[in-house]
Amino acid sequence: MGQIYADALGGASAEIEYVDGTRVVLEAARWFEPIDGDEAILARCAEPTLDIGSGPGRLTAALARRGVHALGIDITPHAVALTRRAGGFALLRDVFDEVPGSGRWATALLADGNIGIGGDPGALLRRVRQLVRPGGTVVAEVEPPGVRSRVDRVRLRRGAAVGEWFGWAVVSAADIERVALSSGFTSAGCGPERGRWLAVLRAAG
Repeated sequence: MGQIYADALGGASAEIEYVDGTRVVLEAARWFEPIDGDEAILARCAEPTLDIGSGPGRLTAALARRGVHALGIDITPHAVALTRRAGGFALLRDVFDEVPGSGRWATALLADGNIGIGGDPGALLRRVRQLVRPGGTVVAEVEPPGVRSRVDRVRLRRGAAVGEWFGWAVVSAADIERVALSSGFTSAGCGPERGRWLAVLRAAG
């Protein structure tokens, strides 16, 4: 994500730019405060929980306040610092690199659309399957059933400054079961929660 993402976490205005020229505002400020549906996510977290792409640590810190052992990982140093400042534990780490506790996490979170990380949901879920323990779960936020699953090429923009292009996936609730089962999970339930769609994927016990 780079410096533009870090600046956005610090309050600077930034946009997500698509290859066709479409731009949408990067609403980074919303990740700092509770969002409708967060309670449903937190309630599904068993200890220990790995928050993948934890950003400023809204969910990681909330779990810590509940006494749930949780670790956030993010590729942006400023995001990791914000999580720690909020009272959560966090490491600067890419999910595809070595992650502490591999194979022993009870729950892994892919909230706020983070199932899109890397632009290949199947590859991401196969990696996360390695991280959770037998019988563990992944709580993933997906798009409503009417949204088309796709992979976009995007970059971040702040005025004239632009970041590198990267792939970001969108997964529909209508497709998550198929993607999950093909990635090594044994079941995947999905439903709406306060305007968001949450999928719970289960690994074999």
